[in-house]
Amino acid sequence: MKIGFEDHCWADLVPDEILKVYEPYHREVYVGERAALLAIDLYNLVYRGGAKAPHELVEEYPSTCGQYAWDAIEPTKQLFAVARSVGIPVLYTTAPTTSDVVATNRQEGLGDTDDDYEIFEAFAPQEGDVMIVKERASAFYGTPILAELNRMGIGSLIICGESTSGCVRASAVDAYSAGYHVSIAEECVFDRSILSHKINLFDLHHKYADVMPLSDIVSHLEDVAISATKPAGAAATGKRN
Repeated sequence: MKIGFEDHCWADLVPDEILKVYEPYHREVYVGERAALLAIDLYNLVYRGGAKAPHELVEEYPSTCGQYAWDAIEPTKQLFAVARSVGIPVLYTTAPTTSDVVATNRQEGLGDTDDDYEIFEAFAPQEGDVMIVKERASAFYGTPILAELNRMGIGSLIICGESTSGCVRASAVDAYSAGYHVSIAEECVFDRSILSHKINLFDLHHKYADVMPLSDIVSHLEDVAISATKPAGAAATGKRN
């Protein structure tokens, strides 16, 4: 079911006068052609401490996203399941286990155990998936991701993962700058700060990416899969596939 352009998680934060200023950005949102799923930094470190508020965990687990990470698990599992069922490529990013270079100016809470930067078990990579190891926030900075996307013939990206204000934002902006259409699954991205999460999604949605409810992305992927099985000459489903 299609929703209004502003019917998203930031509705309780952004006042009418700001919405008025951003009306020129209103447009049709969609999942682009030849999509791949890009999962940003779904590694163990952000799930440490369990489903508690991040401020309750920060002294012991400075990098956790706490309840926000855990709340996103089931929606993200659904997104992965549909992506795999329809056969679109899956790419992950993670951080190097040994490097003096870090993605942000964070001074504490960097991973220091063997499995901190391994992908969380609910989203374990499968054979044929692509792992991008990055030292900076963006999946596109200093990595081979463009070569991988070109090799697979990818034309657009569906993004999930964390953090909304950090690596998700940087990767979405760089993907847009590289000419890719970007869709962000709203329920499948998260941050340690709900304020940063909502405001960055608002800004990304207007300038660089289509923030979409998971249900719309799932419907699109399923429609494309059905379309692909139709006999030659059958009517296409929707405006874009």
